[in-house]
Amino acid sequence: MFDKVWDSHVVTQIEGGPSVVYIDRHLIHEVTSPQAFAGLDRRGIMVFRPQNTIATPDHNVPTVNQHIPIQDLLSRTQVDKLKENAQKHKINHYGLNHPYQGIVHVIGPELGLTQPGMTIVCGDSHTSTHGAFGSVAFGIGTSEVEMVLASQCILQSKPKKMRITIDGELMKGVTAKDIILYVISKISASGGTGYFVEFAGSAIRNLSMEGRMTVCNMSIEMGARGGHIAPDETTFNYIKGREFAPKGEEWKKKLAYWKTLYSDEDAVFDRELNYNVSGIEPMITYGTNPGMGVCITGSIPAIDTIEENARASFQKSLEYMDFEAGSSMIGKDVNYVFVGSCTNGRIEDLREFTNFVKGKKKAENIVAWIVPGSRQVEKQAIEEGIDKSLEEAGFVLRQPGCSACLAMNDDKIPEGNYSVSTTNRNFEGRQGPGSHTMLASPLTAAAAAITGKVVDPRDFM
Repeated sequence: MFDKVWDSHVVTQIEGGPSVVYIDRHLIHEVTSPQAFAGLDRRGIMVFRPQNTIATPDHNVPTVNQHIPIQDLLSRTQVDKLKENAQKHKINHYGLNHPYQGIVHVIGPELGLTQPGMTIVCGDSHTSTHGAFGSVAFGIGTSEVEMVLASQCILQSKPKKMRITIDGELMKGVTAKDIILYVISKISASGGTGYFVEFAGSAIRNLSMEGRMTVCNMSIEMGARGGHIAPDETTFNYIKGREFAPKGEEWKKKLAYWKTLYSDEDAVFDRELNYNVSGIEPMITYGTNPGMGVCITGSIPAIDTIEENARASFQKSLEYMDFEAGSSMIGKDVNYVFVGSCTNGRIEDLREFTNFVKGKKKAENIVAWIVPGSRQVEKQAIEEGIDKSLEEAGFVLRQPGCSACLAMNDDKIPEGNYSVSTTNRNFEGRQGPGSHTMLASPLTAAAAAITGKVVDPRDFM
């Protein structure tokens, strides 16, 4: 499948070098685009194909009071500059309070902009999210953003191919987030380096599109260039009727092509891995990279079970988290709970969290940020009464944005505090200087939110 999409987009193959690859969809936000536009200005050129580019602010935006000017000067400047550059270059721009605004990797799929067989790039590593639709999607750097704006092409070396086949039926309380945290705990945070990963198998096929996006979103956390899943009826049903999805005869034509996007039986991969997830539990991380995860009822590994060359970094991670090797994850203190981000900020994630906390009360020691991934998710949550159910349980539905995923806005975890987070990264200081992050699913986050500590969500189900 990867070859089918990649090879059909190669404009030129440089002998002994990278490929010149055509890009169908370019997504931009306020953080990695200003320097790229400045580069165009220095050269006196305009965006080559502005109709292929979509702009929205997400990283720096506040998640409360979005109707008033952004208080932080740097954030306000970046958001204003995105609007200015989009207007100058005639790029569709969904700014704050626009009904289509949101996290770039949430709005692409929900608007039908993300489609099978596309090449999709963005100046953000979690562009891999869009691979859930059978596209080749990957993050790029700012100089590459400028390259795509100027030419609609990018210089890129073709990665190796890996297939991870995941079979089995998930137990109650186990979600797509647990699947990918489990796989990363097995393969490590660098096990996919140099590869583009195809996820296959019955467990993947049984996931909703939201679940598939969660899996592909975190393919980057195993070091992969990206991840994708062959499109099927679940994919087609999700896309059909969305704002920018093909219509009429164009839909029929596209659908016929999309149905060819699968790996042939004799397809050869550079590496194959197989997992059965029938028996896995909800997962949670204990360290400072996404590969440092264990099942919720498990314990942090003992130092002598860690490979000798990795023991120093393992010990450093535990010292940062103030955890002890061999200790249980159950009962660990929690101060903050964050539900949102391009990993788990979709309507399905908000439903899972809300259904769990309904009829219960938020623990007094918990500060909770429940953040929809887009205006459309927020609108749907309100229409479904999710906001009211959250309020009854002591929570507040905030406004869309990247929020506490990366601490580039006002939503920062204070130093020394512990967060159960549904986002994708738990690096040192990722959610705020000196913060401690434990990655988990919305269900596990909900259980922490009502108890004030790490607990097994299945105990309440």
